Amino acid sequence: MCGIVGYIGPREAAPILLEGLARLEYRGYDSAGIALVTPAGDLFVEKRAGKLSNLRTALLDVTPSAAVGLAHTRWATHGRPNDLNAHPHVDCTGEITVIHNGIIENFKELRDGLRERGHALGSDTDTEALAHLIEEAYEGDIADAVRAALSQAQGAYAVAIMHRAEPGRLVGARLNTPLIVGIGEGENFLASDVSAVLAHTRRVIFLEEGDVADLDADTVTVTGVDGSPRERLVHEVDWSVEAAEKGGFEHFMLKEMHEQPEAIRASIAGRVHDGAIRLDELEPVVEAIQRAERVEFVACGSANYAAAVAAYVFQGWTGLPARWNIGSEFRYSPPPLDEKTLVIAVTQSGETADTLAATRLARERGCPVIAVTNTVGSAITREAAAVLFLQAGPEIAVVATKTFATQVTTLIMLAAAVAKIRDRLAPEQEREIVTALRELPDKARETIALAEPARELARRYVNSRGFMFVGRGVTYPVALEGALKLKEVSYVHAEGYAAGELKHGPISLLDAEVPLVAIATRSSLQEKLISNVMEGRARDARVLAVATVGDEAMGDHADDILWVPDTLEVLSPVLAVIPLQLFAYHMAVVRGTDVDQPRNLAKSVTVE
Repeated sequence: MCGIVGYIGPREAAPILLEGLARLEYRGYDSAGIALVTPAGDLFVEKRAGKLSNLRTALLDVTPSAAVGLAHTRWATHGRPNDLNAHPHVDCTGEITVIHNGIIENFKELRDGLRERGHALGSDTDTEALAHLIEEAYEGDIADAVRAALSQAQGAYAVAIMHRAEPGRLVGARLNTPLIVGIGEGENFLASDVSAVLAHTRRVIFLEEGDVADLDADTVTVTGVDGSPRERLVHEVDWSVEAAEKGGFEHFMLKEMHEQPEAIRASIAGRVHDGAIRLDELEPVVEAIQRAERVEFVACGSANYAAAVAAYVFQGWTGLPARWNIGSEFRYSPPPLDEKTLVIAVTQSGETADTLAATRLARERGCPVIAVTNTVGSAITREAAAVLFLQAGPEIAVVATKTFATQVTTLIMLAAAVAKIRDRLAPEQEREIVTALRELPDKARETIALAEPARELARRYVNSRGFMFVGRGVTYPVALEGALKLKEVSYVHAEGYAAGELKHGPISLLDAEVPLVAIATRSSLQEKLISNVMEGRARDARVLAVATVGDEAMGDHADDILWVPDTLEVLSPVLAVIPLQLFAYHMAVVRGTDVDQPRNLAKSVTVE
């Protein structure tokens, strides 16, 4: 989820580009870079790891005059955050420069082929391959070369490209990742987000999937990757700059919930090929996985509930005993730990103090450690033998939404990969999982649309004294996460339980003022959960259910239902949590709380 800005026109490009980057710094903060083509036709590139201020310092007294340029703030996916991996990237000739947001799924194959053909690639990024592919295709027209290069790329991208021999042109393209064109008077802009250009124009073209935009200072031409012409409308944007940073959404939390389909798509990208799951990141721990006798998950907060889903799935698919452990408790009553204990640490930030401490203890005891995190270069990546990155992009709101969804998605893929390594995953089961994974982003988008009634339901339930969330099997952790979201942002008391535990005490709390929220998606345990719900309903509790579209099993037992599309039972938590997130969000809005920065909470808990 990097920041992209491009400018072409009569004014000095560098100040405009740096201003745009400042608007987008929340999207990428690992490194920043700029490329300018001077009137003499020279290409100037400067890039620095760290905050945008580092790039500003490097540019003092050395920035050339230029009326065309590109700039980028990076949020690392492939390659550590450093000067070398920062964008822009150039080709062998030093004439073509590329900036990129997204993931090129087949970058390894592309890089290998480029090296065989004599190209020198110096970074660890997937992006650099694009610069060299464009170099190979270039025959005097940069837009033609970009189209030829992108026809070989698989995955997700928003790219901006310049050639120093064509200083009057910028080229941008998108697939599964946003890119816009800003239309000015005698000047034009490219950007990953409207906020980068609002200070200069409110006339915007929202590029669509597979669009390639060819810009000069006066015109914009849009084609497909195949060169076919495409007509795109110019929209008048009336957002404030603050609203634009949030994509027009009222809060970052709402924006990030709506980003979940693309975040899920990014987490799957490069890990599913031709009907097979392939996690190349596990190469260092294949032997450890083969000899493992048990699995211990360590995590805190929402990550712990994602780990809980994974523990259910691991036991079913791998045949290994699997437990989910609260990171802050792990060291004080540790399970038996040795080289046959596979430890999986789950942390959004990669800096969670309790999870790090548990991971270090496991490593000291000889355990192979796999880290699942969203942050390249974080502390957890230095403690683990293998790392799986969520690739969800930055999450600004304090509460986890898209990172929870991508944690569950990534952990399900990990479970399948471990089962495959241990020869416990049948080919037909793998194909079924792959099909469901590929459908998951679109189903997440459908879920968001189906959850629109959550807004009205929040108003209906806002005066409740408290809430009880229940689930069974893989939806039990969803009940825990749903209750946590409501507590975090709306400050309403809520508890999550395994539904069978209701009659062992919690049912005494239920009455007309304490609703029961049931995660009742289609599953092997659905009938048992319905029986538990009926026990609550008999105590006058109103029932709000999350259920599968087309499944009427809950129809006679729920006062209100939020629907989700059907999917594999093990993936149902990814969809079932979305309406609960939106319900918590709307409840917070109705109650007037600080949605993005709830009281007493921090995004990354770096103290014990």
